[in-house]
Amino acid sequence: MKYQRFEPEGWEENFRPMSKEYLENAMRKGTILQGIVKKCDDSYNLHVDFGNNIIGVIPRSEVEAVNVDETGFPKPNICVSKVNKYVQFKITDEVSKNKFILSRKQVGNEALQWVKDSLKEGEIVNGIVKSIQPYGAFVEIGGGIVGLLHIEDISVARIKTPAERLKIGQKVKIMIKSIDRENERVILSYKELLGTWEENVKKIEEGSVVSGIAREIEKNKNGIFVELMPNLVGLAEYKDNIEYGQEVSVLVRKIIPEKRKIKLLIV
Repeated sequence: MKYQRFEPEGWEENFRPMSKEYLENAMRKGTILQGIVKKCDDSYNLHVDFGNNIIGVIPRSEVEAVNVDETGFPKPNICVSKVNKYVQFKITDEVSKNKFILSRKQVGNEALQWVKDSLKEGEIVNGIVKSIQPYGAFVEIGGGIVGLLHIEDISVARIKTPAERLKIGQKVKIMIKSIDRENERVILSYKELLGTWEENVKKIEEGSVVSGIAREIEKNKNGIFVELMPNLVGLAEYKDNIEYGQEVSVLVRKIIPEKRKIKLLIV
């Protein structure tokens, strides 16, 4: 089973109206679709707008396969939080010419099975950033399955907050770092997709002046680490009045491949 099975049609596209014939065909084939939730009603059912005056309803019992309480239902705040967000689902029934019944839970159950049986460490999948915390970001990788991306796995260059790299709703390629199948937990990594040190260092030359971002300042002001690229950092001589996050111009004084070091001078 491949991840693409959980990648909805239109993943890289904006919302487009769907015709009745298109939806009926998707129902017959069991295709995973994606749509935007327009409202959560008083019974915590979700309403999806397909355009063309056609709606889909996800009953509360079919909203989630993962985040449910002891009754088996998702908590009300989970339903409310889906409003104006894209969700994945399958069409299970057509109740009138302009109304379909949907299930997000079916997709979630299949995704859980995918995590248990088929997902591999090192695999690259598509994800959407759902939440950003001081210690990392939570990224949905399909069917409501969310993995944790620790801040230290976002880039080689150290950052103070994941918000410096990511934003909520951003679509990203992400690597599966580790899987706890028993507890259904997935740990992710992003920095492996930003190029190796050897690949990135080829883009700069000794003696050239390039732009970078000031990051850490060494103890006793011995130097300033400058991010040249997310996965490429050099050490510059200390200079007064340089602050974290400041864009600086640096002279590439020396590249030492065997030590993976770059000596810089802020100009």
